[in-house]
Amino acid sequence: MVFKANGMIQETHRNSITSVIQRVAEAMNIPCRVELTEESRNGKDIITAALYAPDHAHLLIGKNGQNLQALEHVLRAATLKDNSSTAIMVDVNDYKKAKASQILEIARNAVAKVRDTRRAEALAPMSPYERRVVHMELASYSDIVTESIGQEPQRRIVVKPL
Repeated sequence: MVFKANGMIQETHRNSITSVIQRVAEAMNIPCRVELTEESRNGKDIITAALYAPDHAHLLIGKNGQNLQALEHVLRAATLKDNSSTAIMVDVNDYKKAKASQILEIARNAVAKVRDTRRAEALAPMSPYERRVVHMELASYSDIVTESIGQEPQRRIVVKPL
């Protein structure tokens, strides 16, 4: 469980998070460097674990980020327990950051198309994290609404004119 002292995560818990990541990477025979950052957003504390594995990042990321999602899940289960006010995000070699930029570009293109045609546009299936990124970005558009439809793993966003 993650405990805080003065709003910051205690060193023992930072070490616990890093240790879990290192053990998983070692089991996969992948040397990596781990950097933890902390921020608070909308009353929720977010710990971001940035992993840097120059030679074997693809093994940590997996097909369509599946290994990365699994690593995040294991890390949450091992370190957070019942602490729902803290979230852990894991990124490998800025994969999620690059993927989010790609997804946002696709979403902005869909917005332009919806504005031109005044017809709804369905995006490709996305992970929950990617859908959240799109919903948050497009929430600032006053003439557009978004909706998630379908079941995992085919869950997708539909962009609609207001």
